[in-house]
Amino acid sequence: MLDSLPQEITHDILFRLPTKSLIQSTSVCKPWRSMIINQSFIQYHLRRTISFNKRNDIHLLLVHSVSGNRTTSVRTHRHTTVMSDISQEVFSVHYDNQDFDKNSEIEFPSALKEEQQNDILHVVGICNGLVCFADDMHCYGNSFIIWNPFIRKSVTLPNPGITFPMYNSIPNYGGFAAAIDFGFDDMTADYKVVRVATPSNELRGPTMAEVYSLATGSWRSLGSVAPQCAIYGRKKHLFFNGALHWPAVRRTRDHHFILTFDVCSELFRKISMPKSVIWRSPLGLLLSVSGDRKSIALFVMDDTSKEYLDIWVMKEYGVRESWTKLISLCPQDPEKLLPRALCFRKNGEVLVMLLDGGMYLNFGTAITKGVFVSLDLVSKQLKNLEVCGPYCSVDSFEESHLLLDKTDAVSH
Repeated sequence: MLDSLPQEITHDILFRLPTKSLIQSTSVCKPWRSMIINQSFIQYHLRRTISFNKRNDIHLLLVHSVSGNRTTSVRTHRHTTVMSDISQEVFSVHYDNQDFDKNSEIEFPSALKEEQQNDILHVVGICNGLVCFADDMHCYGNSFIIWNPFIRKSVTLPNPGITFPMYNSIPNYGGFAAAIDFGFDDMTADYKVVRVATPSNELRGPTMAEVYSLATGSWRSLGSVAPQCAIYGRKKHLFFNGALHWPAVRRTRDHHFILTFDVCSELFRKISMPKSVIWRSPLGLLLSVSGDRKSIALFVMDDTSKEYLDIWVMKEYGVRESWTKLISLCPQDPEKLLPRALCFRKNGEVLVMLLDGGMYLNFGTAITKGVFVSLDLVSKQLKNLEVCGPYCSVDSFEESHLLLDKTDAVSH
């Protein structure tokens, strides 16, 4: 009966299936499998899924939460989170409904951690259902992984090409900071990992960049970055409007701006930050897509003023004068929990982690509590979402069966 169906009807049936059912359908017969793992079919099914989710107001978020017995704050270019004695690490897909109460956990393959230098992997970015990890949460490893949790396949990247050898005999001459990001080139239908490395001492050379192509399976040098700058290293950055975005600071002076990288043209550009932020030295800068999904938002965390968290939105993308401050938050009573913004929700609220003191203030300050809340920017009310953990990252997510056609992808 399957053989009697015209191919266009078979295509139309398969295009309408959700990802999990589609994966099961690869076992029905060889013609179906050949059709489903075809690159054109994969891309069309992804576009159809994204369009369906938009029409039906479905927004998925992948939450990575980690709990441990001891957490400390360690400065790199700004700060990062280091955790020991990990008690729980959870990946879960949440439907971004009003109560944030519908979710399903995803099992992370333990085999991916066997040769890593860090206890947990850093989620660099998520794009069209692919999750990119870097082994750099505490110390820099050369391991990078692209993982599709729905089809349970992963690709381990080769070692990057840019390195800065250590010169231990020369004071303050060793070390570097590396920022990683992940995006999609819609001109070539290729997924790219971009690595920007800045030596800690300017005498060792300029900030350099390189790009990994999933299509070719190799790294390629992009040369030096212009304008010369240092990027806030192990932070979650932003892929928006076909470009990667990093909070950055000029190396010659403490001047903050947003460095962008067009994934298609592979050109670096600059977007100005709000005037009141440019010359400050905030403890944390984080970028997000704005609530209406039409531009970018900036979360500024700073303990030098009475407002600990400022939330800015660029009303018109790329126009400096359109930066608008939406709200300023102080440590939250009665426990003086420090607000750390994560991202905007589809309803315009902001996901915020409330942390119990010191995470961004001092070296070695213990954190024992993290409360996950939703902030209403109009009423300024906070709603507890009952997701806990001192470390947490949140990214938009789509189901896809990307990597299914990759012969070098490992199944878990």
